[in-house]
Amino acid sequence: MRRKWPFILEDEAQDSSLLQERILRNLAGASGNWARVGDPNQAIYETFTTAKPENLLNFLAEEKVRSLPMPESGRSSASVIQLANHLIEWTRGEHPTPAARRALNPPLIQPTPPDDPQPNPPDKPDEIYFPENKFSPEKELEAVSFSVKKWLENYPEQTAAILVPRNKKGFDVANVLKRLNAPYVELLNSASTTRSAAGVLANTLKHLSKPTDAKQLATLFRVWKRHEWDIEEAAPLFERVERALQSLRKTEDYLWPRPGHDWLDDNEEMLADVEVHALLTEFRALVQVWHAAAILPIDQLLLRLGQDLFDQPSDLALTHKFALVLRQAAREHPDWRLPHFIEELSQIARNQRRFIGFEEEDIGFEPPPGKVTVATMHRAKGLEWDRVYLTGVNNYNFPSGQPQDQYFSEKWFIRDALNLEAETLAQLSAVELGKEYLEGEATEQARTELVKERLRLFYVGLTRAKQELVVTWNTGRQFGQKPPNQPASPWFALQSWLELKRQRRVANQTDAQKIHPPDDQNSAR
Repeated sequence: MRRKWPFILEDEAQDSSLLQERILRNLAGASGNWARVGDPNQAIYETFTTAKPENLLNFLAEEKVRSLPMPESGRSSASVIQLANHLIEWTRGEHPTPAARRALNPPLIQPTPPDDPQPNPPDKPDEIYFPENKFSPEKELEAVSFSVKKWLENYPEQTAAILVPRNKKGFDVANVLKRLNAPYVELLNSASTTRSAAGVLANTLKHLSKPTDAKQLATLFRVWKRHEWDIEEAAPLFERVERALQSLRKTEDYLWPRPGHDWLDDNEEMLADVEVHALLTEFRALVQVWHAAAILPIDQLLLRLGQDLFDQPSDLALTHKFALVLRQAAREHPDWRLPHFIEELSQIARNQRRFIGFEEEDIGFEPPPGKVTVATMHRAKGLEWDRVYLTGVNNYNFPSGQPQDQYFSEKWFIRDALNLEAETLAQLSAVELGKEYLEGEATEQARTELVKERLRLFYVGLTRAKQELVVTWNTGRQFGQKPPNQPASPWFALQSWLELKRQRRVANQTDAQKIHPPDDQNSAR
């Protein structure tokens, strides 16, 4: 294997686990050529993978390793670079939790030299905002969405992004943008077309799983006619058909009538409209075909349904991909029946599960001008936009180990605010290694690790901006005696530093005007 791969280039090495490092180390051998490229300051997967930035830092400290820092970056303007560098300096020197002060490490970012082929964008120091507005979660998303819509109307040739801490918030942002008729693209768990196709198939399978449910049959009709429902002259007809289906007491009287007992013929008064009768007849014939196909294996069933439900090549390709995934699931779980497969598709449709489809945002994304990109800060890694909105930067999403901070892994109904997952792992480790278990230590350690990762996530978010940056926070949802969320500690640190810097810039400009008055004042004298 070493002869086959004499050179190893490992990208994003800060996200490699210790096991991956050991595999590559063995593959490279003592004298192998192994180049590891990575930035420990962008290690943002530690709390939900086995990756640790310390692995790369320890590797760089090895005697036989030659470290070559590459601090230059042409992505961002000078002001954005200075802001990110101050976050590193503040973290290492002033963070309120000493154990978190090594979350970010040198070198500081340096702008590219004047002759570099990728020069830094022109500086816009006045386009970096840390508004002090005390938003509710809903008002924050509305304000940010309205702001980016207006900005894109003025700068349609530029790119913009709204970055959120969690996928669910991204879905909420997309809904607000949709209401505002603002152009947007999603970089969430799955693209909207992927979720739509999964939803169509899931609803069809739901009917096959419960064919006696009249409401589900009506939903299936709506799914079948989903592309025509917005046609103004067709909508009243579809609504009459939908009401007729919902009124069914026994769906089998319509779908599989006995001789002489056809529901379509027995309800002449309700179905007097020829168009309604014809549409119900056509729909019944199609559903009967699907019923006959229900005995097929799940992958073959999906492919059969897809032929009737989709006409776009991309949707048909997605159906094939869904079929392959569910076929593998059926092999791994031979006891699964339709409800299990429905849940698999429903999770994709509800955006609860990542599924890579065939859209541009799935297979290779380039931020489109004139549209706002909605993404989590994790998904935004490696991308850049002219204007970036970082939302939800409060002490819940970005805790700093302070008494007023809250942690999403610690549930309010658990005594002593214990992190049950961390405590369970600590107990297992204590049993395996034969060491003493002290309740609460694992929770404190998990808090520190989360604080460190969230500092790096904030750093990644800041450095997605080329020129313009808006960083907002919200008070969180209010219930019971829960206190409102506050701005995150690093938000306060950067906001106060930025304000002081602006005051100095204004003072310098005022002094310069006193020394060099405008020409018209000179002439007046």
